[in-house]
Amino acid sequence: MDNITSLLLPALWETLYMVSVSTIISVLLGLPLGILLVITEKGGLWEKPIINSVLGTIINVCRSFPFLILMILVFPLSRVIVGTTIGTTATIIPLAISATPFVARVIESSLREVDNGLIEASLSMGSTTSQVIFKVLLPEAMPSLVSNVTLTIINLIGYSAMAGALGGGGLGNLAINYGYYRFQSDLMVVAVIVLIVLVQAIQFLGNIIALAISKKR
Repeated sequence: MDNITSLLLPALWETLYMVSVSTIISVLLGLPLGILLVITEKGGLWEKPIINSVLGTIINVCRSFPFLILMILVFPLSRVIVGTTIGTTATIIPLAISATPFVARVIESSLREVDNGLIEASLSMGSTTSQVIFKVLLPEAMPSLVSNVTLTIINLIGYSAMAGALGGGGLGNLAINYGYYRFQSDLMVVAVIVLIVLVQAIQFLGNIIALAISKKR
């Protein structure tokens, strides 16, 4: 039991580290992209159909890459940024890149749920585009945004587990190296259970936060 704990705790920390940092990066990159997708569409606040079409195409192409293939393609970039292609820090780069187009699309979806009447009322009172975005769109879509960011975190947990197959560290790496290659099935079972518990805990917390925000509106 002590041996399992000594291996499990560092792996859990590595997973939390990878997922948390990559989530922050992907949200910082995906949020403006999602906003652009909404405001540049036909009839949007800043109607630019060409920009919308090009941006949407790029995001769709990026979303088409399976994560393991994308991780291999991004290895050179990881080496440039962090000096290596293996380990938890190096894995953050492909995790963030893979999640960014997903975040952009879910944020776009959340913003589309905002009542157009609120936007039109704000514009009729002389609000600028930026004021509508930050005082109407984002606040009104916040419960949905929280739910979609929660979904992003859960997806990243799954991606981080897959990254373990390529030396990414974390619980996935623990399950592969010890549970599969060394035939320590108990470690693999424990790693899977911890991943399940982690996903359930994050989903529960996300639901609570989204509900609390909804009640305050």
